Amino acid sequence: MNGECKKMLPRCSFPMLCIAAMLITTQDGRSADHTDAAAAERGYRFLTENALIPPDFNQTTFEEVWQAWPEPLRSQAAKLSPAERRKMSYERYGLTLRADDNSGKPLQYVVTPDGGWTMNCFACHGGTVYGTPVAGAPNNRFALQTLTEETFAIKMRQGTPPSRMDLGAIAIPLGTTNGTTNAVVFGMGLMDQRDEQLNWILVAPKSFTNHDMDAPPWWYFYKRPSMYIDGFAEKGHRGLMQFTLIPENGPDFYRRYEENFRDVLSYITSLRAPKYTDVVDHSLAENGKQLFNANCSECHGTYESDWSYPNRRVPIDEIGTDPVRLTALTVAGRKKYANSWFAHAGEHDAQETLIDPVGYVAPPLDGVWASAPYLHNGSVPTLWHLLHPEQRPQVWRPVSSQLDTEKVGLTIEEVREVPDGDAELDAVVRRSYFDTQRFGKSNVGHNFPNRLSEAEKSAVLEYLKTL
Repeated sequence: MNGECKKMLPRCSFPMLCIAAMLITTQDGRSADHTDAAAAERGYRFLTENALIPPDFNQTTFEEVWQAWPEPLRSQAAKLSPAERRKMSYERYGLTLRADDNSGKPLQYVVTPDGGWTMNCFACHGGTVYGTPVAGAPNNRFALQTLTEETFAIKMRQGTPPSRMDLGAIAIPLGTTNGTTNAVVFGMGLMDQRDEQLNWILVAPKSFTNHDMDAPPWWYFYKRPSMYIDGFAEKGHRGLMQFTLIPENGPDFYRRYEENFRDVLSYITSLRAPKYTDVVDHSLAENGKQLFNANCSECHGTYESDWSYPNRRVPIDEIGTDPVRLTALTVAGRKKYANSWFAHAGEHDAQETLIDPVGYVAPPLDGVWASAPYLHNGSVPTLWHLLHPEQRPQVWRPVSSQLDTEKVGLTIEEVREVPDGDAELDAVVRRSYFDTQRFGKSNVGHNFPNRLSEAEKSAVLEYLKTL
């Protein structure tokens, strides 16, 4: 870091962005100059300050949501101050404060001056790294389904009309496990109601295959040329706009905000993974690096200053992981995207869209220690379990926000089955359990580590801490 940037850091409202400004990348992901720092800052501001769809609920509803909690939480909350109850609510639903201001607003929602709360992209892509809030980290604690149910219960008491989120949650689960998202299905449903120029069309609702996903970290976005786990859509600022396809937002909306989403793309591209915070055995890690490069880099790349990323799509028969996400998005749906404004169809810079991918793209592993759980559906809680396919737990849940330093990932307990509503009244607790026997949640596949000995797996695990 040069002296000029060192001088900037104490004054900067966005210390992460000041650092990231040094790392803004060119098209192939290599380090460039820091001329796009202002665009990255604008992108962050745009995401946190602009409500692009109607609010999910209002401030009064959120302040009273504790009244819909089960006992003994409700009685505990009743004795607290409003500020203490808000803190309790943030913890319950997986919300975090913003690092750049003292407003008390959550990173995951735009809170408008009139008190409307509108979910933004950080709801899924702004979580914590073992208790420390980090913008761009997967929000593996977001309890959207329960938040929606409980705010809706308060709205019914208040006589407040339901939001689109309330009505959508009745038909499409928002996430059957805390920290997972069904956003791709919502995106398919919204796109189905548009023509290729994004005009609203009235068609009979279709049935889509619901499949929870683990939101990927944003800090490896700079390396990837495509979006989504199957890599079917070329990366670009327009593709980031799909999830605002509500009826109120017509074609003019997308053209009006296109430049803002160029800034959002700059912001996401500026992010970098956090560094491992615990002890590393560097001698063992160096051994693990050699093993990784010989056995894993073909798909996941290398991680020196002259890093490489192959962007390899692994056929589903080879990777063997849960196929539901791959098959849920149809060829017809992919074609519609390919022919749309989002993919620059018919323009000089038309993007390449893959309508029939055969598998999943192996992601970069930058900061992999910080992005638990693993696999595209979040079914594997630690890197140790990822390296030991036969020992992955069938039903598990996080029991702490602390890093499991031995297995490198979530601190969990294994159980025989998810408790039902009679045994566990609290929906947040029930939805903290991950049942790998459910549809779309299988933890099988990615058996490549079986070619390594136990000692070699230990060395690779140590190396993964350093990425």
